[in-house]
Amino acid sequence: MNNPPKSGEMLHLRGNALDKGDPVALPLTQSSMFHLPGAPDGHATYGRVDNLTWVHLEHVLSHLENAPCLTFPSGMGAISAALFATVKAGSRILIPSDGYYVTRLLADRFLSNLGVSVEERPTLAFADGGFDGFDVVFVESPSNPGLDMIDLGAVAREVRAAGGITIADNTTLTPLGQRPFDLGVDIVVSSDTKAMGGHSDLLMGHVASRSAQIMERIEEWRRVSGAIPGPHEAWLLHRGLETLDVRFDRMCASAQVLAERFKAHKAVQQVRYPGLLDDPSYAVAQAQTTRFGFLLSITLEDEVKAERFINTCPLLRPATSFGGVHSSAERRARWGDDVDPAFVRLSVGCEPVEELWQALEASLNAL
Repeated sequence: MNNPPKSGEMLHLRGNALDKGDPVALPLTQSSMFHLPGAPDGHATYGRVDNLTWVHLEHVLSHLENAPCLTFPSGMGAISAALFATVKAGSRILIPSDGYYVTRLLADRFLSNLGVSVEERPTLAFADGGFDGFDVVFVESPSNPGLDMIDLGAVAREVRAAGGITIADNTTLTPLGQRPFDLGVDIVVSSDTKAMGGHSDLLMGHVASRSAQIMERIEEWRRVSGAIPGPHEAWLLHRGLETLDVRFDRMCASAQVLAERFKAHKAVQQVRYPGLLDDPSYAVAQAQTTRFGFLLSITLEDEVKAERFINTCPLLRPATSFGGVHSSAERRARWGDDVDPAFVRLSVGCEPVEELWQALEASLNAL
């Protein structure tokens, strides 16, 4: 498998470019106006277009992705930019029917009304029927919330051969866990609200691509639409990225331990985690990821017990979203995902794993 980015080098990207007396911590540029006498060429002009905090953040993200990056005010802002910059009236796009539901809403309620043909396929049958005639193929592997996986390299090759482009949502694994560009994907999007920021205190997203033409369109979309991140959020994300490596390592290692223990507990009817040898996603995950991730799911006996488990465990936050330092869980059926009513998506945080398991086990035992 390809090598992850050098996180140690990432921590010193700013430091190695500092002049004597410069602050080591990234300053926050909180300004909509810039001192601009004379011709503006080559200088910051206006807060919707330029911000030094974004510049430094995007430098770090580009290092992580090994590709140029642009930031957006949310994950859906990033997904919207990638789609609106690559489709037009008459385009055909393919999206996963079992992926993040808001991506489907965007395509169904807005893109389809602009003359874009939208088709859906489940992740496990995503390649069935091929990709001829699709201009854009949007992939999500692992799928959210089911954690099904697909061979991204094979999809990217087939889509390119058919004349289309691929967009991969890599939110669940981050650049430290999966490298879509090294597998041939054209565009990567991510909700940095999740593990990249890691502290559940910001909304952010990014788009990356090694295609200069695509990035020009993405930048134009951001500039004219005004879909820009706030400087303070950009500063928070930059700070969060400095601990991404240690957080991600702890979360993934703990998720493996917990998944194996959940399998052995009598109250748990099913466990999904790509790192389990008998999981349907294991073979693909083993081949194309560097880590198995921090998300897992368990299915309990019924909805009542699932809610009781989530709401009574003192080391679980009953909340939507994932990727924070606090472990969290929710029943995804409540949002309309096509899953069992007792299906619980669990995001493993940074708590010591034995202490976390004791709390989880006690809640399961009390059901």
